[in-house]
Amino acid sequence: MRTGLRALSIVLLAPLAAMLAYWSAACLLLLWPVKGQPPAAAAQVQAWVLSNGIHTDLVLPMRGHGVDWSQLFSATHARAAPPDASYIAIGWGDREIYLYTPVWADLTAQRALRAALGRNRALLHVSHLRAADLAHGTAHRLPLSQEQYERLAAHVMASLPQAQARPIPGAHYADNDAFYEATGSANLFRTCNNWTGEGLRAAGVTVSRWTPFDFTVTAYLAAGRP
Repeated sequence: MRTGLRALSIVLLAPLAAMLAYWSAACLLLLWPVKGQPPAAAAQVQAWVLSNGIHTDLVLPMRGHGVDWSQLFSATHARAAPPDASYIAIGWGDREIYLYTPVWADLTAQRALRAALGRNRALLHVSHLRAADLAHGTAHRLPLSQEQYERLAAHVMASLPQAQARPIPGAHYADNDAFYEATGSANLFRTCNNWTGEGLRAAGVTVSRWTPFDFTVTAYLAAGRP
């Protein structure tokens, strides 16, 4: 009987212990960030990181500084992108989570397990935004030099197969967005937020060494909106 109870306790407590270890590792590594370049006195490019409390997106100027995102992520790929959109929000994540979990209440245990194990290909989610749209989440300022912006843009481009934007027909959350095929697969150790963090590290922005959660991405950024 005692052996059976001990085994049952291990089975019940093991997932909790694993979750605690995962969370603790993220928090500890947050205290040991990858140091980026000192912020310039006047940023050449003002970008943002937008968080909904769970997921983060890079928010970049639609045009300018040597990049015109509208040529890659055409407004015609969305149902009705605003013609005066001045920003583009780009996020990366698990295909099934993106397509079949528009709200977290739709998440099933099977989909969560497949995503954690990296069983699905990734997608990019791209939204055409006006400045006022940044009020729909928690925005953090991301001031960049021209060189940093070019590196961040290269990170996004590297996430597209052959650097080509291939939209997923009929896949949308709203009128201003579209989904695209992406390289790689999300998993428990490379989440959607890890992709954002990788982009910040590539650009030389101070960020945690591991960014599985939204707060590990934004901890060293200042809150702010256009």
